[in-house]
Amino acid sequence: MKALDTWERVLIALIVAVYFCFGIGIEGFFSPYALADSTYNFSEKALIALAMALLVVSGEIDLSIAATMALASLAMGFAMQAGAGLPVMLLVAIAVGALCGAFNGWLVTRWKLPSIVVTIGTLSLYRGLAQVVLGDQAITGYPETLSNWGNGSVGDLIGVPWLIVPIEFAVLLVMALAVGLLLHRTIHGRRIYAIGANPIASRFSGIAVDRYRLGLFIFAGVMAALAAILLTGRIGSTRPNLAMGWELDAVTIVILGGVAIEGGRGSIVGVLLAAVLLGSFTFALGMLNVSGIVMSMIVGALLIVAMVLPRWLRLLRRPSAAALKPA
Repeated sequence: MKALDTWERVLIALIVAVYFCFGIGIEGFFSPYALADSTYNFSEKALIALAMALLVVSGEIDLSIAATMALASLAMGFAMQAGAGLPVMLLVAIAVGALCGAFNGWLVTRWKLPSIVVTIGTLSLYRGLAQVVLGDQAITGYPETLSNWGNGSVGDLIGVPWLIVPIEFAVLLVMALAVGLLLHRTIHGRRIYAIGANPIASRFSGIAVDRYRLGLFIFAGVMAALAAILLTGRIGSTRPNLAMGWELDAVTIVILGGVAIEGGRGSIVGVLLAAVLLGSFTFALGMLNVSGIVMSMIVGALLIVAMVLPRWLRLLRRPSAAALKPA
């Protein structure tokens, strides 16, 4: 893997441009506390985007990942109401997330169904379950420790007051490093790339394609549960509309990060840079009191641009057929 490819350098330039423009136009945008607060705008979304990136590289997708977050949070809330301690609550959330991912993976690998169709169905199923069970209610009263994880800083955790890096962002960096090492530095990562590039050839070469795909769906469920734990701690409640629409944000981050939607290409560095770019941009718009509808329109536009622009750049780099013909 090259240190930085062309698209990643473009993302870095865009991040610099965003911070430069908004830093000049918005008072206090560059303050340490504002920069720390901006990470809350994308940390949980980036966590599920990491798992989504692995799936997309392998030629699959999980559009139910945000709905899985809602079910994992719901399960954690029920465990709390049943008198379970925090460790059991966390295990229950992770188990439910893993089960949701396993169900998606089983449908895709056992019945050879397209993952986009399967996960559109399970998106409605998981979200519908949360809405039927909770209705208009919310589960509150979570332990203070969970709130500290969602809202606290690393400095609070280790007793260094000046270290204001949010715990959520630190978790994101650790997971991004782990996923990046898996994808770019291990034989398993090379196999994931191979599966996405040519699944038939991968089968003939002895790669257990279905096993890898099932494992990636389970991992997506676990990452959704981790994001749900942090988000529930941050907002202090479980609601049926938790993380509603985040699947679009996750897909946007993945595609904006340079992961090929057809599979076989992409990097975790690009995904992390895209998360920072999108999160910082929407955070700045929030400081300017831009409405949520406008932000959603911008996210949709970015998704289209992220899919079209790399292809346009590749076409520009190719010599035209006319230039190759003899005079």
